[in-house]
Amino acid sequence: MTSPDSDGLLAEQLLRLTRRVHRIQKRHLEQRDLGITPAQSRLLRTLAHWGSPPRMADLAERLEVVPRAVTTLVDGLEASGKVRRVPDPANRRVIRIELTDDGRKALGELRAARRSAAEEILAPLTDEQREALGGLLNTLIDGAPVTRC
Repeated sequence: MTSPDSDGLLAEQLLRLTRRVHRIQKRHLEQRDLGITPAQSRLLRTLAHWGSPPRMADLAERLEVVPRAVTTLVDGLEASGKVRRVPDPANRRVIRIELTDDGRKALGELRAARRSAAEEILAPLTDEQREALGGLLNTLIDGAPVTRC
């Protein structure tokens, strides 16, 4: 059985790991000189997984941010040619966001940067440890209840 202190320590370790992951990913992004922030990177990845171009409100909901934050991200990405605003064919008052060819190219670079960052972060782990970590993280992400004896 774990104590509240050990749970607090685990939470602190997770936060420290998250900060480290962000620092390393940011460094790998900067090395590729893409001019894309981590938040913009997240928006591009989200767009890439969408079937048809989403509305900005849909992006805000998926990213769990306020719509104004998405507007700022889209403005920056549009200025650099990575996304474009397009009218909805069914309702011209609705604006949708789609990736450009430059945006898709940037996604490839972002994926390569994330892969190299992941390799750096996971380097100390064996294949078995990586598999175990993946299973544990999936449990935490999915929020599945854990039975304690």
